[in-house]
Amino acid sequence: MIAEDAFKAFVDDASFPCVAAKAALSKDQMKLFVAGHIACPKDDRQILDFIYEFVDGYRSADNHFHTVCIIFPEAEGLNEALFEQFMWMRLQALSDLDAKDYPYDRRVSADPQSDLFSFSLKEEAFFIIGLNPDSSRPARRFKYPAIVFNPHAQFEELRELKRYDKMKNIVRKKDVALSGSINPMLQDFGAASEVYQYSGMQYDNSWKCPFIPKNI
Repeated sequence: MIAEDAFKAFVDDASFPCVAAKAALSKDQMKLFVAGHIACPKDDRQILDFIYEFVDGYRSADNHFHTVCIIFPEAEGLNEALFEQFMWMRLQALSDLDAKDYPYDRRVSADPQSDLFSFSLKEEAFFIIGLNPDSSRPARRFKYPAIVFNPHAQFEELRELKRYDKMKNIVRKKDVALSGSINPMLQDFGAASEVYQYSGMQYDNSWKCPFIPKNI
C-alpha cells in the first residue's frame, strides 16, 4: 500500500493544482494499480483488465470526477526523456492489446497529429497525464513514475454543464502558483493535439508522437 498511500498524499497536498483529481480522491472515485517497471511488459494484461473494470464502473456511474492511475514504483532514476519514452511504450503496448478486442473510440480521432485526438481503451477515450520525479513541471513530480487515465467524456459533460472553464481556470492558477509559469504545452481540446500534454515535457515543432494505433 506504500505506493497507493504516497499517491493519495500527493494529490491531497494543498499545493497540488488539479481539483478534478482531488474531487476523485474525496469521492473515492480514484482507482490505483501498482505495477512493476514502466519499461517492462509483464503487467500489461493486468493493467488493461484493471482499466477495463474501471471503464465499466465509470460508465455506470451518474457523477463526475473518475480517474485511474497506474504506478510503477520499480522504475527509479529515470530522467524526463526516459520516462517519456517508456510512457509511450506502455501506451502503445496497451493499445495493441486493446485492438484485438475493441475498435477505437469513434467520438475522438485516432490520429495523434489531429486536434481531436485522444487515447482510447475499450472504446473509451482518455486524456493521459504522465507523472515522474524528474518532470520539468513541479505539479507532475510524483516520487514514482505513473500514468493517469482521465475519461475524456467527463470533461465534455462538464463543458455542457458550463462547469469546465471554471475548473480549468482554477487548475491553471494553482499550477502557476506552484510552478511560477503556465505549462507551455497546455491547450484546450480541439486547439492542438493533446499528445503534447501527456508526458509533461516541453516539445518543439520537430517532435512527432510515436504512437500508432492498430484499431482504426
